[in-house]
Amino acid sequence: MPFTLNDTLIYVTNLANCPGSYLDDPVRREFFEIVWLQNENALHTLKDATHALKGDWMYLIPPYRVHQLNKAGKRGVLISFRREVLDEDVKEFLLDVFKIFNIQGEFSCLPIDASTATQLHKIYELIDSEYEQPDSSLLILKSLLKVLLLTLVRVKEQEFTTQDVNQKRVYDFMVLLEMNYQHIRNTDFYAAKLSISSKRLNQILKEKLDKTGMQLIHDRIILEAKRQIIHSEHTIKEIAYLLGFKDRPYFSRFFKQHTTQTPEEFQKQARQHINSRFNTLVD
Repeated sequence: MPFTLNDTLIYVTNLANCPGSYLDDPVRREFFEIVWLQNENALHTLKDATHALKGDWMYLIPPYRVHQLNKAGKRGVLISFRREVLDEDVKEFLLDVFKIFNIQGEFSCLPIDASTATQLHKIYELIDSEYEQPDSSLLILKSLLKVLLLTLVRVKEQEFTTQDVNQKRVYDFMVLLEMNYQHIRNTDFYAAKLSISSKRLNQILKEKLDKTGMQLIHDRIILEAKRQIIHSEHTIKEIAYLLGFKDRPYFSRFFKQHTTQTPEEFQKQARQHINSRFNTLVD
């Protein structure tokens, strides 16, 4: 029988040799993906032009993403894994992993310096070597994957916390937002948790992310709405309820205000996109 992702919890490959059996498998949407581009330009638009150079970029892509990143013809490696791989770990580690995969919305991206790349490469070599063994051990793979993820957690935290106190506040805001956006949608709550005023929080977010707290809250709601529309079996009415809207018309107006499309229009467009370009690792 041909390989399918139903057969595995962890999948490891080189980007250049990523087979169609993985790329076109609909189960792929259920996997966390670690995409490590090596000596390549970033795939996304960088606010800081000084980073627009070839280097190593670590993309952390959560399950049920709204869009795939086009990684056609890129040098690098791919590690995919199901959530079940992590379920036996301690809660703090799970939260750290979910945060680094979701902290920027549809994906997170870490610029990797030469020293960190060397460290990560050693871990990856161990993962790849074990994965290629005919009798590879899932326990060993899970342990090595955890080492890799813990290293990435540390890199991500250093990125947010070593620059200045306001960058640390941005990080803390995004973590709080991820935990509370479905139920708490006022900036005052988040400002109070950070022990600053709402005005000051908005100033910091505007400076660092070019958006206010309310804009970021709305962005996160829209992102989750898109994920639900694309990947869940819920109706638009059910999605509206799950996201805390009092009725479907209110949700539809909110969605169109922030996307220029109704939920139904987005759903139709997303289905057409998936049917025509579901696989975006190759041209």
